[in-house]
Amino acid sequence: MTYSLPIETERLILRRYLETDYDDLLKLQSNDDVTRFLLYDSKTPEEVRGTLAGRLADVPMDTDGQALTLAVILRETGQHVGEVSLFVQNAAHRGGEIGFVFHPDFHGRGYAAEASVEILRLGFEELGMHRIIGRLDARNTASANLLKRLGMRQEAHFVRNEFLKNEWTDELVFAMLADEWNERS
Repeated sequence: MTYSLPIETERLILRRYLETDYDDLLKLQSNDDVTRFLLYDSKTPEEVRGTLAGRLADVPMDTDGQALTLAVILRETGQHVGEVSLFVQNAAHRGGEIGFVFHPDFHGRGYAAEASVEILRLGFEELGMHRIIGRLDARNTASANLLKRLGMRQEAHFVRNEFLKNEWTDELVFAMLADEWNERS
């Protein structure tokens, strides 16, 4: 499957990671406020090097578990503000999953929504996905609200279904179908 990068919006550039993005990725992934609701704890510099190596790899997006993670850059300043991801959840059923992680300094400005719309567009329009979900810790109300603003509907609330960071957590699942994506514009 092919897809076109970089993606430019009014305020942002979504592009592949570069070796020079290490310091920005470290600021993101070693921040306890950022990782609070994520599946991983804050990462060490060495762990971030491993993460960056994975982000640099070329991904065909045709096999379960593959992920395309793009750096989100402010067009005006060239500053790294976060990242958006698209995962191949089920290649046979053309299912994907969206993810987004933004530095707290850039919350509340609409950057995550602007970038996430583009990752949904890439999934539906360029990769031909049928369904894209978003999964999150139910306490992460800001991310849940973002998924709703994107036009995704809540399909599930799993009660205490994952043991993360030494506690049982609830999980919300949101979804959108290609038909719904096409109808939204």
